This record gives sequence, structure tokens and C-alpha cells, in this order.
Amino acid sequence: MQWSSLVTQLFGPYHGMREDGDFLQGEVIFEGEPLTVIGTTNHAPIGVQLALAQARVILDTVTQHPGRPILLLIDTQGQQLRRRDELLGINRAMAHLGASIDLARRRGHRVIGLVYDQALSGGFITSGLIADACYALPDAEIRVMRIPAMARVTKLPEEKLTALSQSNPVFAPGVQNYVAMGGVRALWQGDLQACLREALAPAPTDDRRARDGAERGGRQLAAAVVQRVLDAA
Repeated sequence: MQWSSLVTQLFGPYHGMREDGDFLQGEVIFEGEPLTVIGTTNHAPIGVQLALAQARVILDTVTQHPGRPILLLIDTQGQQLRRRDELLGINRAMAHLGASIDLARRRGHRVIGLVYDQALSGGFITSGLIADACYALPDAEIRVMRIPAMARVTKLPEEKLTALSQSNPVFAPGVQNYVAMGGVRALWQGDLQACLREALAPAPTDDRRARDGAERGGRQLAAAVVQRVLDAA
């Protein structure tokens, strides 16, 4: 889905969102209350500039508008693979973005992620996966690593990983598999305004991903391991 169509469905035709290259930003009104919206489009690779631009808006919101909810619109092909960004410290810029989102959450901002098109690799890890909850549209494409790349990292044959992906969501791309693992809390379908309203409603902001993954059968051990660590602390 195009970002313009998405925000029109969410906030109406006079939403106030603007596009600056691959960067989306706006202060919108949703059911009478202000909402900060940031995101990316055009399958944007997240480099130093985009990471810092998003972090700047989040920190400005924390400073100037305490408690205001933040919506992250996600469409990214992952981190920018370019020498310039590597030399400028893309790892630190993306870590800064993730830390800014975490700070907003700790300061009482409700932070919601929505994958509306594509979410890959580090661009997704440092945005939607750090939010209080991440949602997705049914046609979204989500993956952290392709099977050939996974084979290079794990030193396991592609054939074995492909076979594992048929029965284990951890090894498989796809939005339904991320729902099963708990990384995506739910899919938004039908009335998108109702979906956003429910996501922003007062609710516990503790990390439910491991528990959701266990209940849905996508991650069998994560919740148990987390609990053992907490019990031992």
C-alpha cells in the first residue's frame, strides 16, 4: 500500500503528513488528540541521515510533547550498505534511533509500529521491533535475513534451512510467521482507524513478544528462558 493511501485511511484527506525524500513526518490529529507520525517509504535503506532524522523527531516529541503517542510507519529494505555510511558510523546512528524509541517508551509515550509495505533487517530491528507493539498489513513483507544469507552465517546447507522453514517460523520469512513468533502482535485489516484506536488504548506496555510466541507456537523456548533468567536475578 502507498503511504499516502494509508494515512488517508487512518487520518482522513487533510492529514498533514509530508514526504521529504524517503522520510515521512507529520503531527496529525486522531480522534481529537495529537499524534506524532514518522516513517519511511520507497523501501528506503536506513542510513545515517534517515536514522538521525527519525531520532530527532522522536526526541523533539519527548522534549516538547510529553506523553504524546508516536506511530512508526515502516517500509525499509534494511540498513544502507554504503561505504560513506559505514565511515560515518551507521551502527551508532541506528543504535541512537533504537535508544531514542526506548527512551520515549520509558518516558510514558505509547509507541506503535506498523509495517505497511516492507520490513527487512536492521531497519526493522531498530524501529518496529523496539516499539511497545508492532503491527502489520496482511500484504506486508517481513524478514530479517534471506535463507542464502542465513546459510552463510550459520554454515548450514540452504536445503536444510529451507526444509526447517516449512515447519519452524524462526527460519521462515513472511508476515504470518512473524505473527506466530510474536514479533508482530496482530494484522490490521478492514477498518484501519479502529485498529489504531485499539492499539493506542490503555494497555500494559510490557514486552509480550516471547509470551505471544510461546502461546502461538512460533517460539517454544524464549518465554521459558526469559522467566528462568528473571527468577535467577
